[in-house]
Amino acid sequence: MIRAMIVDDDALVRLGLADLLDGDDEIEVVAQAADGLHAIEQATAHHVDVALVDVRMPRMDGITATARLRALPHPPKVITLTTFDLDEYVYDALAAGADGFLLKDTDPAEILRAVHLVAAGSAMLHPAAARRLIDRYHHTARPGATDAQTRIAALTPREKDVLALLAEGATNADIARRLGMRESTVKAHVSRILTTLDVTNRVQAALLARDAGLTR
Repeated sequence: MIRAMIVDDDALVRLGLADLLDGDDEIEVVAQAADGLHAIEQATAHHVDVALVDVRMPRMDGITATARLRALPHPPKVITLTTFDLDEYVYDALAAGADGFLLKDTDPAEILRAVHLVAAGSAMLHPAAARRLIDRYHHTARPGATDAQTRIAALTPREKDVLALLAEGATNADIARRLGMRESTVKAHVSRILTTLDVTNRVQAALLARDAGLTR
């Protein structure tokens, strides 16, 4: 059972998401919060696997809340909720440790899929939107490029292949199919990549790959 938390200052949004998630036999909504501070309290009081976090909220915004949630002793995975007019905040949320993002008008089936994917250790990045977001706010000539290249140089050639596909938003199953591997082997590669690059999740690894110019 995936234990979920909904964090949004709009009560109707919380209600709608709770109804949707509770309709899935494998998801249980164990907590709700109207702002980031309340979210930290709830995540501390309850075991939460996946938190859906809005960006703009009173008292503590979603970006700060994401960083605080990911710093907890037993951190939940985080999916940022946003709209296209908050693109720059989405990038900040991903850099803070979010495992993906959803637009608030995302198809309900895709929201459920995102929760399942993120709970399983994958990232939920709509490929076209992810590229647009990251490319727009993470330009080629950037201060972190040299450091990123140095870290990626420590990867094996096969790990670099996996990282390049991961940075495109590919799932483990996609990578396994495209590289002719078992999915369990891909998972092992991803785990080593995260450790070698000293990042906490796939999204941060993807950003580092773009820093280094490994992908366009």
